[in-house]
Parts: sequence; C-alpha cells; structure tokens
Amino acid sequence: MALLLSACTRQTETGFVYHNVNGYTLMDGKLHQFEALAVQSGKIITTGPADEILDAYPDFERIDGEGNTLLPGLIDAHAHVMGLGIQELDVNVAGLESLAGTLQRVEEFASQQADREWITGRGWNQVLWEENEFPTASDLDEIVSDRPVFLTRIDGHAGWANSKALELAGIDRDTEDPNGGRIIRNSNGGATGIFIDAAMSLIRNVIPEKTGQDYREAFRLAMGEMSKHGITSVHDAGIDSQTWQLYTNFADNDSLITRIYAMISGTGSTFDELSKDGPIESYADDMLALRSVKLYSDGALGSRGAAMLEDYSDDPGNRGLLFNTQEEMNEMLLKGASAGYQMNVHAIGDAGNHQVLEGFKYVMNQLGGQCDLRHRIEHAQVVSLEDIPRFQELCLIASMQPTHATSDMNMAEDRVGTERIQGAYAWQRFLDQETVIAGGSDFPVEHVNPFYGLYSAVTRKDHEGRPPEGWYSEQAMSRMEALRAFTIDAAYAGHQENVMGTLEPGKWADFILIDRDFFEVPASEIWQIEVLETWVAGENVYKK
Repeated sequence: MALLLSACTRQTETGFVYHNVNGYTLMDGKLHQFEALAVQSGKIITTGPADEILDAYPDFERIDGEGNTLLPGLIDAHAHVMGLGIQELDVNVAGLESLAGTLQRVEEFASQQADREWITGRGWNQVLWEENEFPTASDLDEIVSDRPVFLTRIDGHAGWANSKALELAGIDRDTEDPNGGRIIRNSNGGATGIFIDAAMSLIRNVIPEKTGQDYREAFRLAMGEMSKHGITSVHDAGIDSQTWQLYTNFADNDSLITRIYAMISGTGSTFDELSKDGPIESYADDMLALRSVKLYSDGALGSRGAAMLEDYSDDPGNRGLLFNTQEEMNEMLLKGASAGYQMNVHAIGDAGNHQVLEGFKYVMNQLGGQCDLRHRIEHAQVVSLEDIPRFQELCLIASMQPTHATSDMNMAEDRVGTERIQGAYAWQRFLDQETVIAGGSDFPVEHVNPFYGLYSAVTRKDHEGRPPEGWYSEQAMSRMEALRAFTIDAAYAGHQENVMGTLEPGKWADFILIDRDFFEVPASEIWQIEVLETWVAGENVYKK
C-alpha cells in the first residue's frame, strides 16, 4: 500500500528526531554514518549517535526508523517531468520486446479508449525486437485504421504514425524533410510512417492539444512516481511558459512535493518570455528554480540521429543530424550565457559534442570566464578521446545517465565501432580528470527509478547480470561515486549544493528511507532496493 501525501503535512516549530536508522550522507568528500537526525522548520539541525541527539532534543517528536537505511533524497539531474506524466495518461509500450507485443498493447488501449480522437503514446524500441528494424504505418493500420495513431520512440527522437495520421497531416512523397529532421521513405519515395527528430512536428502539429486538466493530472502523476522512487528533486530538461505557470501554481498552493530545477526550452520566444526578469535562483523555498536553458545539438543513437564525425559503422553514408550550424549554436549559447543563464546542451554523437565544445569555447572567448555559470553538456554520450579533456578546460559539467549505457550496450558498439566506443559512456575518463558528473535518468526515456541508475553506474550490467564481467567495466563507478552523482554533484549542477544534496546542518531535510543498505547489499541487488518513505523539507510526501 503506497500513500502519497500532500506537501505541508509537517511544518511545526517543535521539530522531530528520526532515530534508529542506518544513516549515510556525504560530508567533506567522505562518507559519514549516523543513527539519528534532528529536523526543525524543514531543515537539518544535526546528525549523529541516537542517544546524544535524543538527549539533546527531549521535546522533539520521535520517529523510529526501525533500523532501516536512510539516505539523502535522490536528485535526478536530467529528466522530462511532464513527459513522464503524459506517458501515464497515454499508451505506454516501453520495454516490450516484440513488434507483435507492441501492437497488441496499442490495440488493447485503443479498444479501451473508444472516445479518443487520437491514439498517442510512447516507448517503442525496435532494437529490442527480433526484427530490429523500424516499423511502418501499415503495421499500425492492421490494428487501428479508423483513427490516427502516433507513438514516440523510447528516446523521444523518432515517431511512428499510421496511415490515418499521415493523411490528416497531409504527408505524401512531395513532403520535404524539415531542417534537423528526416522522413524515412520507401523505395518509391513515400513515407513509411517513421519520422526522425524535427520531422515529428509534421505529425504533432495536427494532434489536438491536451487540456489544462490533463496537464494538471499528468503533473500529479509524475510527482507521485518520483516520490515513490525516492526522487526529492529533479532537473526538468526543457519547459515552456505554460509548464512554468503550472509549476508555480502548484507551488503557490503548497501542492509541490518534488523540487524542480527547470531548464527553459531553447533561446527563442519561450526564452524571451521567461527570462524577462532574469534567472530565478529560488522560488517557494527552493521548491523551484529557473536559471538554465536547454538546447539540442543532435538526435539519438538508437535512431541513428546522433551526429557523428564519421559514418555510422552499421550505416555507411549516414552521419546523423546536427540540428544547427556552428554559428547558430554559438549565437544561442551566447544569448543565454550573456543573460546569466546556465546553458545545458543535449549532445550524444561525437560531432554533436564537438560542436557544443566549440560553442562553449566561443562563448568563453566572447564573455570571459564562464566557470561560475556551470554550463553542462547533457548526455556527453559518445565523445572523441581528444575532446574529453576539453570538458575540464571549459569548466563543463557532464550530465550523464547511467542507464543509457546498459540500455544501449546491445547496439552502441554496432553503431560506432570498437574505436569510438572507447569515448562512449566513459564515466571514469571524466571522473579521473575531476569533471563533475551529474547523475540522471532521462525519464521517461529510461525508467524513473534512480536505483536502476545507481545499479547501472556500479555494475554496467542489465538486471539479469549480463554481461557477467560488466560492459567496459573499467568505466564503472564506485558506490560512493554513484551516490555522489545522484546527490551532492547533481545539486552542484543546479547551483544548489548549499541547500540540498547532503544531510548537513542548515540544509533542507530531504531524505529517504529504504529497505536495504545501499553500501552493503550485493551489487546485483541495488536495482531491487525499494523506497519506504520520502521526505521533502521535513515533510513526509510518500509512505509505502
């Protein structure tokens, strides 16, 4: 039985002591253990031996942790909050390992949603299927032909439409590929039903907008999922004005149960509107922040849209897609950075990463030192070995998602070959040069559960323990490095290390109670850890 509790269930001046716990937190770069923590007005007073703290605060309420393990609240440094919530409303085909199974799930959903004008959803991944090739509109037509269907790929960088959707969007063989996108075509030049990156907008532009009630419900569902899995703060990678208004409305009504460090989507009209008053470092007691911008350099590896310096090893003649010229990237970075915003750029392929590095070099030459803004490259997934040291030279944070490595290991080396893979998912190469890694999931691309990410970081294996020795295991993290990435280093990547990320005096009391010891269980069990309670600012927002 899981309980999701409203924010503000416990903001008393009296305070409480949470005792009889196996507590861990990082302090001064070292792992600190404790038996109890004292909380007042939503913040940590102290941690330490249970007897001492109980004696020091005799009037505080006492909560017995029953010997369970207590950790700082986990921070997901790269995710898509509303994407998760919308996925909960739409058909979810993530993880299905066959085309037939995917079509069956869609057919069942469509039959249950007879009144829906469009059937929309997310999560398909042809790499998991025996066919291992893109599906087609005719595949969907076999199960739903009277209504339009549009399903986004698991990575968000490709979409799959049926013939009704193509018809409504006016797609034919004369439809041109948009800048930064591609329509997959058959031998006759006709659209197969697959749209890569910017081409997805050709279909999305004719899908009816969801209602305000839909978005509110999706947001509540997303916060519930995050709290259930121990996420107390999330970096939302690209929001618009409508979403920011939704978040502030929830905050103003004390309905936020997850902290959100939001990134403005792009440097166009949305940025112009949301940046009128400059960066927002804190809103509603650090529940919200809006001081960063999300840009894109390229697509994804699975759909071969990630921009590569040389041809894909398994697709000669294809180097993926750069979404912008170097000059356009330079100017977008300069516009945001000159206004005082942290710039966070999606880059997956080695050409995409190279373009972004060149862009940050340009900004540094134009504006001088940029270290204080803590710019980031989101994913930093496949980076040429010559470019990895430039992260340190340019004061960049590598915002990386450990589950991408274990999800992609069945195809990544096919895509890039044995040489380029040396700079892919290369966590230790970054840590060895003291580049900060902010850990995230990229949900709903990957599962929301951060213990899946911690497991992948430590083992580089799938949940069945494959490969037995770990995939390029020399790049794996220690448990402490992994926890850092999902706590204090993620907080640092959001300029919030002074208020969250560890359980030190004066910081917010964001913590979780879990059912086993992260540092002592066999590594094979890390992904199975379950959250018993989640607390934000001293308030219990989830209880199993």
